[in-house]
Amino acid sequence: MIPAILLFLGMMLLPESPRWLARKDRWEECHAVLTLVHGHGDPDSPFVQSEFEEIKGMCEFERQNADVSFMELLKPNMINRTHVGVFTQIWSQLTGMNVMMYYITYVFAMAGLNGNNLLVSSSIQYVINVFMTIPAILWLDRWGRRPTLLIGAALMAAWLYANAGLMAAHGHAAPPGGLNGTPAESWEITGPPSKAVIACTYLFVASYAITWGPASWVYPPGLFPLRVRGKANALCTSFNWAFNFALGWFVPPAFENIKWQVYIVFGVFCTAMFIHVFFMFPETAGKTLEDVEAIFTDPTGIPYIGIPAWKTRNEFSRGATLEQVGFDEEKKIGGTVQHSETA
Repeated sequence: MIPAILLFLGMMLLPESPRWLARKDRWEECHAVLTLVHGHGDPDSPFVQSEFEEIKGMCEFERQNADVSFMELLKPNMINRTHVGVFTQIWSQLTGMNVMMYYITYVFAMAGLNGNNLLVSSSIQYVINVFMTIPAILWLDRWGRRPTLLIGAALMAAWLYANAGLMAAHGHAAPPGGLNGTPAESWEITGPPSKAVIACTYLFVASYAITWGPASWVYPPGLFPLRVRGKANALCTSFNWAFNFALGWFVPPAFENIKWQVYIVFGVFCTAMFIHVFFMFPETAGKTLEDVEAIFTDPTGIPYIGIPAWKTRNEFSRGATLEQVGFDEEKKIGGTVQHSETA
């Protein structure tokens, strides 16, 4: 309850979204928020003026396209965005993270822990989850969405395969009925390999917390224009909870029947996730909604897909520079002056 109260109070300090204010025709407040967030207090900042004009244009476009239904998300210019957003949430569940969170006591009991040791060791992963999320909150935009998702998928796959290998090589089947009378605790591993299983589990949680944990929620909204964003986010989130529900039914019987091979299943998911992200998930960090629109609708790109995902890149540096010096900038490179314009 206390975290919820703190969140409620903290939300009161946040400014409204400038795009939401613009949609409500509260233009002065929209400009004030842009000045606060991007203009460093300067209402005449070129970057603020640029963003303000872009928002005006986008709002006018949305007014001309006001009648939106869920079917809009299946149209040719939206279907790939919908596919990417939905699979971001599906893959977030299929990493196996919630398996670790919900059923960690099964895993640690199979690794030989019991009593208070089991409870304390299980609690540590929640602390790891919280603290490892902080770097992503601070630097996710600098890292970029694609590298974060790709690195996270690779690391999680590595820890899952490591656990599978350790359990297969050094463990053995539990007595009939499972350890402690729990059928899901169907495997037993002891000694140093059991400590390695616990360590790999913690490393898995840390890898998720700093990558897919925050990125899977930040990434989908940036794929869609405002006119469909609400419905798109609702659709993506519904897939998240649907797979969360399904995994809740799948995991206990899976541990009971296929034992350590559960780790192989989720390791394969993480491997497939890596491949899927590499080929289909474009970079959106540092890009405006208008930039993202151009990625998916570029006429020179792949039909229904747009610019190939691996050809997109993080534009955080460009956006940060524009916030400081505005649209027209001069940079000295190797003793020469380079003039660049960015819209």
